[in-house]
Amino acid sequence: MLQDNIIKEKSCGALVFTLKFNRPHILLIEQVKGHWSFPKGHIENNETELETAYREVKEETNLDIKIIDGFRVVNTYSPYKGCMKDVVLFVAIPTSFKLQRQIEEVKRLGWFSIKKALSLLTHESDKQILKNAYKFFVDYLSFSLD
Repeated sequence: MLQDNIIKEKSCGALVFTLKFNRPHILLIEQVKGHWSFPKGHIENNETELETAYREVKEETNLDIKIIDGFRVVNTYSPYKGCMKDVVLFVAIPTSFKLQRQIEEVKRLGWFSIKKALSLLTHESDKQILKNAYKFFVDYLSFSLD
């Protein structure tokens, strides 16, 4: 049961997939605080979840993306005492390809094989989300090639 004085936060972002050497690769960022994850950030003003995801991926990585319909996951956790946070993640593909990190928030970024990404991701919940998103992306690829 949530107490009345619990702070509620909401962020949105995307698992951005591309094909390298005919194999899916995922875009990961290492935050300046040291953890590996997906590009994401807080909703600002009256943005929708999708608007936030597009903006945050652009701000953190310089990529423009296209979000693929049909995948939306919410990861809820407590980042610190007295706070519950929802992170809404979508699956996307890049429509531009010049990676450039947001210096204030991102230490490193790059495209990684799924196996390498699973070894880099800091949080177990992100690893499970990646596995589910990877299955979704592979299904998307097989349907889009028909």
